[in-house]
Amino acid sequence: MADHLPSGLLEACVVVGASGDKLKEVYQSLQQGNRTTDILFLDPEVLQVHVPPFVTKENAVESGVPRTFSRVQCRRSFIKKKERPVVAPSGPGGAGSSEGATVTEDVSVPKDIDLMALPQLCFPGGLQVTNEPKEERFHFLVFTDVFGNQTHGVVVQCCRPFQEGSVFYQNGHWSSTRTTKLYTAYAICVISKHPYYNALKDCLSCLLVQLRTCRLSEERVKEFAAKLSLVPIPPPGQLHVVFNLRPLMIVLPSREDEEHPAVDLDLHLPFLCFRSKQILQIITGILMEQRVVFFSADWARLTLVAECFMLYIHPFHWQHPYVPILSAQMLDFIMAPTAFLMGCHLNHFEEVAAETDDLILINIDDGTVSSSCSETVDLPDVPFVSAECFTKRRKGLQLQYDLELCHQGAGADVNDMRMLRRQWQQNLNWEIQKVTLELIVNMFRDVSGHLNYEHRVFNSEEFLKTRELADLPFYKKVLETHIFHSFLKDRLNRKMDAFTRMEVNTRSETQKMKAMTDNPRRPTMQEMARKYSSDPEKRLNKRLGMSLPNLGEERHLSLLRQTSIKKIIIPDSAFKILPKPVKIFKLPEFPPPMVHHHVQNYYGELIILLGKAILCVPENSTLLARYFYLRGFMNTLCSKRLDALSDFQNLYKTDIEIFPTDLVKALVDSLQKDERFQADRRPELKRLIFKVKTDNEMVLVQADDHVKKFQLPKTHMLQEDFVKRIQESGIVKDVATIHRLFEALTVGQQKQIDPEVFRVFYTFWKETEVEAQDVHLPAEVIEHLDNNECVYKLSCSIKTNQGVGKIAMTQKRLFLLTDGRPGFIEITKFRDIKEVKISFAPFLLLKIPSLKIKCSLRKEVFEANLKSACDLWNLMVREMWAGRTMADDHKDPQYMQQALTNVLLMDAVVGCLQSQKAVFAASKLAYFDRVKHEVPMMVPKTTSETLKHKINPSQDLPAPQTVQVLLYTPGQLSYSEADGDGNPKLWCALSGGKVVVFDAASWSMQQNCVQVGSSQLNCMLRLDQDQVWIGSQDSIIYIIDTRSMSCNKQLTEHRHEVMDFALEESDKMSQTYSCSADGTVILWDLSTLKVKKQFQLACDWLMSIQLFNGTLWCCARDGIIELRKDGTPHRKMTLPEDLRSMPTEFSSLILFVERGQLWTSCSDSDELCLWHCKDLTKPFLRVQLQNCTGVNCMIKVKNQIWVGCSGPSPDQCRVSGKIYIVDTESHSVEKELIAHTDSVQALCSAEGRYVLSGSACQDGKIAIWKVE
Repeated sequence: MADHLPSGLLEACVVVGASGDKLKEVYQSLQQGNRTTDILFLDPEVLQVHVPPFVTKENAVESGVPRTFSRVQCRRSFIKKKERPVVAPSGPGGAGSSEGATVTEDVSVPKDIDLMALPQLCFPGGLQVTNEPKEERFHFLVFTDVFGNQTHGVVVQCCRPFQEGSVFYQNGHWSSTRTTKLYTAYAICVISKHPYYNALKDCLSCLLVQLRTCRLSEERVKEFAAKLSLVPIPPPGQLHVVFNLRPLMIVLPSREDEEHPAVDLDLHLPFLCFRSKQILQIITGILMEQRVVFFSADWARLTLVAECFMLYIHPFHWQHPYVPILSAQMLDFIMAPTAFLMGCHLNHFEEVAAETDDLILINIDDGTVSSSCSETVDLPDVPFVSAECFTKRRKGLQLQYDLELCHQGAGADVNDMRMLRRQWQQNLNWEIQKVTLELIVNMFRDVSGHLNYEHRVFNSEEFLKTRELADLPFYKKVLETHIFHSFLKDRLNRKMDAFTRMEVNTRSETQKMKAMTDNPRRPTMQEMARKYSSDPEKRLNKRLGMSLPNLGEERHLSLLRQTSIKKIIIPDSAFKILPKPVKIFKLPEFPPPMVHHHVQNYYGELIILLGKAILCVPENSTLLARYFYLRGFMNTLCSKRLDALSDFQNLYKTDIEIFPTDLVKALVDSLQKDERFQADRRPELKRLIFKVKTDNEMVLVQADDHVKKFQLPKTHMLQEDFVKRIQESGIVKDVATIHRLFEALTVGQQKQIDPEVFRVFYTFWKETEVEAQDVHLPAEVIEHLDNNECVYKLSCSIKTNQGVGKIAMTQKRLFLLTDGRPGFIEITKFRDIKEVKISFAPFLLLKIPSLKIKCSLRKEVFEANLKSACDLWNLMVREMWAGRTMADDHKDPQYMQQALTNVLLMDAVVGCLQSQKAVFAASKLAYFDRVKHEVPMMVPKTTSETLKHKINPSQDLPAPQTVQVLLYTPGQLSYSEADGDGNPKLWCALSGGKVVVFDAASWSMQQNCVQVGSSQLNCMLRLDQDQVWIGSQDSIIYIIDTRSMSCNKQLTEHRHEVMDFALEESDKMSQTYSCSADGTVILWDLSTLKVKKQFQLACDWLMSIQLFNGTLWCCARDGIIELRKDGTPHRKMTLPEDLRSMPTEFSSLILFVERGQLWTSCSDSDELCLWHCKDLTKPFLRVQLQNCTGVNCMIKVKNQIWVGCSGPSPDQCRVSGKIYIVDTESHSVEKELIAHTDSVQALCSAEGRYVLSGSACQDGKIAIWKVE
């Protein structure tokens, strides 16, 4: 248990100074004239060590506290046995050895602290004897173990006199008999697992107030340490802990989240010491893992400034030696060959600079950055746009607190004044963290676009190609570092941290649309115009406006023209987000004597206060979770295991993110027999224990966290390996497309790819991309094209009937770039093509091929003599024409994107094979042209008129996935820009617990993957502006916070997969029903997330529930049951007699409240059955659905019933998805929509104006239909 208990504020309190014997020896030597005090230094030693717990062992055993909870067991010694008398460390109960006793045993200290080095760090400048007293001075320490775990220390040096006649510090007492005084210092070091620099400094300041009026004694220091050991650390969130140490109130701020350390220092200190240029240079040196040394004449500044920079680079984490303070004896550390970050006194600047080369020397006092070789630093500059943004943000920071005091009066209460200063500092820290995080986001925003998540590959070469030329030195160095490698691991794991949240929330519309396409990169006309513009700002910022081809409606083009580039990259909305309000929890007054029963009373009082706070907080707020966490921790310390488990179990309903998994497992394992019996009688504890035991029994699969760089294959590849290699290369993700590419490259040979063929193909593909970057179109030509158009293919100079020039192909059109004075002649848009063919003209004994393109807008046929490239261009134009036609017919822009990819692959195959069969091989990739001729895919007029648009939720995945559930959530006018996006959303559940969220205003993907467990998701429900409930196959109800897009709450009362929800709303209250497949129905209190009622149905696989006139209708496979309010069955409806002999079952149910009707469907039936609610013996009407093989889902929209089905495709060769629209008055099918190429699995309504349908994995798309 001890290993799993969260550490309190104090790990150890150590007193360091000169021993009494040494002081006596020095004094005698001075009296004899053998020494002077000018240069007299002593060797500091450890005088006292105090470690928790400060309770006597005997009292603990008598009180029934098992040894399992004693944290002292995990201590072990890191100090050699002393051969001289040493004051014994305090025992478990706070009572040390008797006065005058000597100890020769090991000093027991926390395992992460090395006492051998501590004296030097407490006196980094040496321990000196002086004639005059010196003022107290603080400095700060960071200890890092071999695993990178950090421990933090705050040291105060105090000056005290000593003289002849006694051992002036001996056996814990000082004495004085003479007036002539010499002075030396001792240090008190408070060590904590948490970086509470300001708080611990304040604690030591309170101790100094006491020590000014009395002598230093072991008992007083021990009592001080014992008090700090009683202080619990607040969990991540917005709850801060306050305690009274007299005369000051000490505040412990909480961490922002699990990923952030607590911020308890003044983050603006480097801004006061350095200009923006120097700050960026230091950040660059850290990101490039240089050998960095800080210098200052003030030891305190070294650690504080270094810690600030560690926070500035978040989410990057420094992984090399980190010693912010080096004593004079430790200067040899500077010779380390690896990267490091260290700090030295300014007196050693010249010595360190001369010692070794390649050091980055940072003078905090002067605000300069230099190297050991020169006065300047040879480091690449931070990317210019990111640097400009940072500089602009810095100018907006208010760094002077005195300016905040101009309008305030003089405060009489020191704690009130300190609180005002603290609030100002917290707000400033929040602003600085946003500024520095934005800097990191701007520098590395585009990394995610070059990741292959399935194979965990980062294509660094492609990433570098998208960087500005001036920025390449920076990125080339950073990409090779360990710090960046760890950052990549987090991105590949789709970590939803502060970086990801800011990156997503600050995407421009251009960047959102880019995420919706998967085409190879080419410069757009907008980028090309900037690249060759005479305006330096446009040239500099060309990359910021990048957008891939927008194949949707033209409305996005105006946005690109109207939006300034700086607003795209520097979205001010991100800086309108205010820090969340903080709640303060005050601890009780500390007990005076450090004995067991007083400590237990203190814990008891603390538990009572937490209980009162819990009663005053809204039931399901995240603040409530923090109180539960603290009370659970306190109950654990008091051995109230069942109460502790109950508190921790409540975290599932309040905030699962702070659930202490290891501690709960240890609590469960330590339960006594009687406690286990009591837990089994409490359902919530029984569920928790069952889950803990189940998790323990599960085989833990180690997460794959490796990161690969793409490398060309060296062995022959079969199809499966070829798919993997192509996906890793970033050329294309779609598995079906890669299969066609495999066929093309293996035409007429063994079905495996030679590595040389792969190399040539890959090289040609990349060379084509490079050539496209160098395409330069005159401004006169660019003005004829749309901003987002890209030239994907450019022929050589040829003769045409329109003149001599080069044919250029964009994603929208063909045009002729005339020779001589470059001009623009549009050949045709792809949607306007009527015919494409090759004709042959006789010339002597030869027939010269030419490509003819007929356009519907022109009478004249365009003819081009493309020579040997004629067949390839014919293939490419026909494929683009077919893709454009299908995209228009199906309202699905992805068809055009796929056609463009096919065309570029054709070009690469021909360039790779360079043989007579090359064009034939490339024809294997002409997918849409072949489909167009083999299976005419004419969209019925009714479908075309009703269909508005299609989107692909599997865009970022290698293969389409089934759309399991759809949920539309309306927009919120009350949302402010600071709160987040108030646009309507479309939530889409895919397989494996993946949830994709679309902005329903633009149909751009807002969140490409919110992970909700790992099982199939069955149902979703929106409860209010902030919550979406999701029922999973793993029996858990996950609650999504729609503002943070995080899943921090879970309801675990179900024992089988959750199938459906039903919401009951009234003026007085709102409550929700949920059901699981085993027949369990639970009624939830939404304010408390507690179970109000629970009842069990006897049925075969309960699938859905609906409310009607206060009663609950439950649809199972074998029947439909009406339940009374008390949960007892009232009526049951079974399958119609003619269907009972068939292998079918109910699939869905709709309650038509206005007419008192029930509409039912069956999974293998082609009809809908209509029932009167008052007569459930048999259906009164049946609606036949032609060419339907089974109904999967139904919804009611206005006076229509929309029915999602599966049925045969027009060619009768496969399943297609159909939607039947049935009129509720005439009971007839109004429309039959051929929606998808696989069965319709999900339907949802968007405010009665649109219906959205999702299909199974052969199609995997979402169709948007208008409702008439």
